[in-house]
Amino acid sequence: MSDHAANLDADDPLADLREEFLLPDGTVYLDGNSLGALPRAVPVAVNRVVEEQWGQDLISSWNSHEWIRLPTTVGEEIAALIGAAPGQVLCCDSISVNLFKLLATALEINADRRVILAADEDFPTDAYIAQGLAQLLGESRCELRRVAASDIESALSDEVAVLMLTEVNYRSGERHDMQKLTNAAHAVGALVLWDLAHSAGVMPIELDSLNVDLAVGCGYKYMNGGPGAPAFLYVNQRHHGCARQPLSGWLGHRDPFAFSVDYEAATGVQRYQAGTPAIISMVALKAALGVFEKVSIEGIREKSLALTSFFMGGLESRGLLRQLECLTPKDAHRRGSQVSVRFEQAWGLSQALIDEQVIVDFRAPDIVRFGFAPMYNSFGDAERALDTLAEILADGRYLNDRFAVRATVT
Repeated sequence: MSDHAANLDADDPLADLREEFLLPDGTVYLDGNSLGALPRAVPVAVNRVVEEQWGQDLISSWNSHEWIRLPTTVGEEIAALIGAAPGQVLCCDSISVNLFKLLATALEINADRRVILAADEDFPTDAYIAQGLAQLLGESRCELRRVAASDIESALSDEVAVLMLTEVNYRSGERHDMQKLTNAAHAVGALVLWDLAHSAGVMPIELDSLNVDLAVGCGYKYMNGGPGAPAFLYVNQRHHGCARQPLSGWLGHRDPFAFSVDYEAATGVQRYQAGTPAIISMVALKAALGVFEKVSIEGIREKSLALTSFFMGGLESRGLLRQLECLTPKDAHRRGSQVSVRFEQAWGLSQALIDEQVIVDFRAPDIVRFGFAPMYNSFGDAERALDTLAEILADGRYLNDRFAVRATVT
């Protein structure tokens, strides 16, 4: 490790947080933007809920260990990370399911409008859910309209019921201006639904103060809740009196254990519950969120920007940009916590890096993403990734036949 990287790590106020995670020896893990690393507290919490609560207390745990309240209690912990006052965030289901609920809500609130406006470049599932809702409701009631990110403001009109955007683009790592676009949507009477998948847990978000209407996010990336961890949704308090959602499951009922024949929605954000929550997964996420009690989200963002700046500077100083195109903005305010590069042989390059225990990920057709999780990534990690990347590009091993076959999950 160079003296520069070593000094940065020595001066890092977040360095001790690395010990809160179980990371394989010798591995540089730069894929926390896809799946966060395992916090040490999670296996302990999961074993407890399985062996003691489920194993010994059985069904009484719904009351004695307050399993029934977990969607709310975990939601409130997430609320603190996304700038939401109490009573507006619920931990439940997946991003896809929550998008369906909230898009339906937006169309009902803005019942005289039919357009869901989205960016072409956003993660496909968001558009897929909107397409499914449009098929269900019919074109007279719902239309998905997609435009280039640069055309969002000009596409806003009195036809738009809701603007649906991901704060940080999953491919490039470029960040939208949440305040500017929220204001622009409101100026034409549209609601705004933000997908926080690549920003929640790694940068400050102020949903309430920015007057955001609706939001979703996941628990398995920077929140480190584990594969398939429950997602969350946010509904601004001002919409609670008129918000309804179509998945009227029993736990969204105002009195679920009365077992009434007909559905009556619970008040506020509680009505966005549907089926029985996944308790073991939710307990894992709750344990993972405990690490955030040791650090401020502002401190996480400061280190995130320092790590990505260090890495981007290394790409340039090593001359790697003669072969790679960096897609991530240099402007710190305009980027998330990843650095994305474009390369014709991106799949082979990603696999050659993984073969050297530098774990990155690939996004079709030609992008390699280096995701930086400030709670456990170091400047030494970033430097090793740069050194390994330079070696692989120099010797061309990414062209090796064994790196040509694509796995099911890329």
